[in-house]
Amino acid sequence: MNIKLHIERLILDGLPIERQQQGALQTAVGEELTRLLSIGGLRSELISGRAVRSISAGEIQVTDQVASGRLGAQIAQAVHSGIGPAQQEPKPK
Repeated sequence: MNIKLHIERLILDGLPIERQQQGALQTAVGEELTRLLSIGGLRSELISGRAVRSISAGEIQVTDQVASGRLGAQIAQAVHSGIGPAQQEPKPK
């Protein structure tokens, strides 16, 4: 499967990101999200190309000293939790 991910704009209001860290943060988000999508793919309703009103994403934990690469990975994981395949409940034994 080929995945081409393009993030036109990444808006992160209120996060403690210095201007010089923004590029590294966007790169980290793109790389991690591409990795997660190549492993797990998309939710079936998104594959069809239908418009979706909203998607809930997971939460991230932000500290004052978070590295842009780690924060980017957390953001990508939160986004993927909303667009990736639904987690299946474990089957009872």
